[in-house]
Amino acid sequence: MTPRGRTNQLLYQAELLLEAPVGDDEHAVARRMAQEEGALATLGLALDATLRELTEHAALARHDWRELLGPQAEGVAELRRLRALREDPESWLAGLCQRLDALAGVDGVARRERSESLIVAADRIALGDELRGFLRAFKAELTALRETSFEW
Repeated sequence: MTPRGRTNQLLYQAELLLEAPVGDDEHAVARRMAQEEGALATLGLALDATLRELTEHAALARHDWRELLGPQAEGVAELRRLRALREDPESWLAGLCQRLDALAGVDGVARRERSESLIVAADRIALGDELRGFLRAFKAELTALRETSFEW
């Protein structure tokens, strides 16, 4: 499989996880949480695959997003563009990276939903919806990044 094919495969798999029905049985909440965390982990793999794909011409030894999007990373144009996105706290990539860091923590990121009788903050977005937004933005950004990478 090509790096581009792997990136596409992982993005598709994350989308499938986010769109799969959870049902309404006693395991529905646990199933939803598993699907959300699974989709997030798959998005993390897709981010690594994207970095591998976009930096093929640079022949980098490693492709971990934490390294390549960090302050000491390579000066590849696509990486600089993604680094700027990650540094913008309002961007999809900053949100995705924050969620990926939390996923590696003891608490994870998926949460049980509060009872419908409780008041929920209007600005709070469900994790699944947030991940769908990250996925849409990821795919849109990837199209632009592929165009600049193809020029190499």
